Amino acid sequence: MGYSLVRFAQPGNEQEHLGLLVDGRIKKLEGQINSIIGDWSSWEGELDRMVSSGATDDWLDAQTVTLLAPVQPAQIIQAGANYRTHVIDLAVSHKKEGEDEAEVRAATALVMDKRAQEGLPYFFIGLPAAVAGPDEELELPHYSKTHDWELELAAVIGKRAFRLTPEQALEHVFGYTIVNDITTRDLVFRKDMPAIGTDWYRGKNAPGFLPTGPWLVPAKFVEDPQDLTVQLKLNGRIMQDESTADMIFTVAQLVSHASWNMPLMPGDLVLTGSPSGNGAHWGRLLRDGDVMEGSITGLGTQNVPCRDEVR
Repeated sequence: MGYSLVRFAQPGNEQEHLGLLVDGRIKKLEGQINSIIGDWSSWEGELDRMVSSGATDDWLDAQTVTLLAPVQPAQIIQAGANYRTHVIDLAVSHKKEGEDEAEVRAATALVMDKRAQEGLPYFFIGLPAAVAGPDEELELPHYSKTHDWELELAAVIGKRAFRLTPEQALEHVFGYTIVNDITTRDLVFRKDMPAIGTDWYRGKNAPGFLPTGPWLVPAKFVEDPQDLTVQLKLNGRIMQDESTADMIFTVAQLVSHASWNMPLMPGDLVLTGSPSGNGAHWGRLLRDGDVMEGSITGLGTQNVPCRDEVR
């Protein structure tokens, strides 16, 4: 039987706890999430035995607690432009007047196919302070009306990973969770300094801009990270609905390349990019009162309500 790890708080008590989640029931555990991840060889057998015993007398109903982000990363590595269809859609949205859409799609597809064979992933850095719980209210900063969603599969590093090959990479992945990488579109490209290019610090790292969870699922319960469905609904309407098979660079390739510059440590996150269907594609960005429902196969569902910042 599969299980997940969660972090949670109980009503009337701000203390944070670690838990083992099985079929909607939570067994409270002692310790910190990164300690368990880093010492998984000692914990795995014990948790397996807890689950196989079937004893749930002192387990909590998951509906009675508040789930927090299941991870506490020291480093967050984010991959950009890593879904083929998403990049093609972006190229179409930025095509020049008079350009034929079919020709733009075909030309971009060829570029992406070549990039997959010969290119490298594109990475930037996220801030741990932006991590929020899976159902935590997202405050939309007042300085823009261009906040957008980007639901992503996130790989959680299990042991020190430095200069790995793709063949070694998945052995260093502890498990997987969901992250919605919120982006303020009009801040991404610096209008005052166009030669510098993108400004990911201001475009992505406001408080709560990385809703994470609800669960951290050990890798042994995820048969193939390249065969999962990433789906985001906005107020019940499906906006993103794509397979991770559409990635240009696989999870193994991303973890490998991310590990070549700096060592990745237990608990760190490698975000794998957003599939097609962002708000910029639909011409519909986040507004006060919106609710985002994000899910990935086997990793649970997060429900994030949005409200405008109160100044």
